Amino acid sequence: MALNKVMLIGNVGNDPEIRYLDSNPQSPQGNAKVASFRLATTERYRDRNGETRENTEWHNIVAWRSNADLVEKFVHKGSQIYVEGKLRTRQWQDQTGNKRFTTEVQADNIQLLGKRPDTPQSQPGQGGGYQGQGAPAYGSQPQSGYQGPGYAAQAAPQPAYQPPVQPDASDPQNDDLPF
Repeated sequence: MALNKVMLIGNVGNDPEIRYLDSNPQSPQGNAKVASFRLATTERYRDRNGETRENTEWHNIVAWRSNADLVEKFVHKGSQIYVEGKLRTRQWQDQTGNKRFTTEVQADNIQLLGKRPDTPQSQPGQGGGYQGQGAPAYGSQPQSGYQGPGYAAQAAPQPAYQPPVQPDASDPQNDDLPF
């Protein structure tokens, strides 16, 4: 058995590059769209001296077809996103004839996280993150009625409101009150 799975949450480092690949002219789908961009993930930790350190890793992301459409419309430099996919290594020859290799994450699922962009569709006070493909944003609570994977539609019981009890001045046990 083998498993090739990558899950990343990070910030986009550059505006995505969108390309169209030539395909069979008789294909009803037309040209295949591909989007590529870099994603930064930052790990924060404390060293032996108690100082906070950061380690940032850069990942090359490649998204095809419908994921490329999502990236083209909504992803830009600085966007916080969740990417799920698999590692792929490609090789090619550079201009001097040397073999070169690159490792990329081929995105199977992309979800937009963070704040909703300022567009006419966004309503003030709607809260939560903006997400593609209808899933809740990372770290946000699912909205009522959401039946997505990993979330159970359960309402937490709320205690009934009880007003604070005021001491009764005629009660002999309250004689030691300072007022």
